[in-house]
Amino acid sequence: MAGFQLKRLGVLMEPEPGNPLEIEGILNPAGVRGPDGQLYLFPRMVAKGNYSRIGIARVKFNEAGDPEGVERLGIALEPEAEYELRPDGSGGCEDPRITFGEDLNRYVMTYTALSARGPRIALALSEDLFHWQRLGLATFRPYEGIAFDGVDNKDASVFPVAIPDPEGKRAMAILHRPLFPGTRPEEKVCDPLCHLVDLNRESIWISYCPLGDAGDEPYHLCHFTLHSRLASPVAPWEALKIGGGTPPIFTRHGWMIVYHGVHDLAEPDATAHKLCYSAGVLILSQEHPHVILYRSPKPVLTPDLPQERIGTVANVVFPTAIDRRDDLGLPDRFDVYYGMADNRIGVARLDVPKTLPRGAPADPPLANVSA
Repeated sequence: MAGFQLKRLGVLMEPEPGNPLEIEGILNPAGVRGPDGQLYLFPRMVAKGNYSRIGIARVKFNEAGDPEGVERLGIALEPEAEYELRPDGSGGCEDPRITFGEDLNRYVMTYTALSARGPRIALALSEDLFHWQRLGLATFRPYEGIAFDGVDNKDASVFPVAIPDPEGKRAMAILHRPLFPGTRPEEKVCDPLCHLVDLNRESIWISYCPLGDAGDEPYHLCHFTLHSRLASPVAPWEALKIGGGTPPIFTRHGWMIVYHGVHDLAEPDATAHKLCYSAGVLILSQEHPHVILYRSPKPVLTPDLPQERIGTVANVVFPTAIDRRDDLGLPDRFDVYYGMADNRIGVARLDVPKTLPRGAPADPPLANVSA
């Protein structure tokens, strides 16, 4: 097998007709196996005015073991906290990722909380997936003059096991993508210098929260004290932005992340711009997850289907959930759940090769890096 192979399995969820909670879309789900061994999705449900809740659904499989539909089970989280609400009544709980934290013996949800301050990373814990304890917004200690607090942030997920931090201590590690002013794709596409990359401000980061410092009190899990830069835009398909996707999951080669990249689909007259969201693969070292072992030179999934090219936001595939098919005795097979044009949810099969192919460099050439 040459490289990473990904095959679409179909559309899994669409907005339910007549359901006002999904009238503007159902997309970008978290996904995790429950205590009963079944697979649960936690989609973002978008009501009128971009008001988002996090739902819960049980995945149904066909005789071949492929996902073929869902059973909707209600709401996991809806905007209630002040950091999830705006004064005009809008707001949202958006784009969750869920991991079972083995050291915590609980499920950890990271999600985007949308308030008047903008999008921020929030965390919640659960023992059973149906009852969630909010921990609040993530906070980050500054790093070499870079302040993460007060900056829009998205695309967060945590590792399922403790990871050594830069000081060698056991920590809960989170991947996140700060959106510093000027680094959004919509801003960069209008900037004549957008080909320049600021490694500090256009990157996926790993941040660490030491475990065990606060006894059984879970609220310390929101406070991240040490940081490492993981990856910045490299290839043309991710030239405008990269960001996290599926939570890290272990493979024969190390930690795998299916992440997203954005590039410009310039119109023929060069005055109009359309953005394209595609997906690629990162493989990180098991012992040192800040080290990239493999990175997709080209995307493994691009918006080709009509459901991916036409929708609330055109030309988007956005991976957010992944399921290793140990239940089928296939540890090299992974089902990837992704948003389609910010309106539907699709699923695709990703087969991990026995050996790593040649990948892309971890960072852009120095000639293309701005000061």
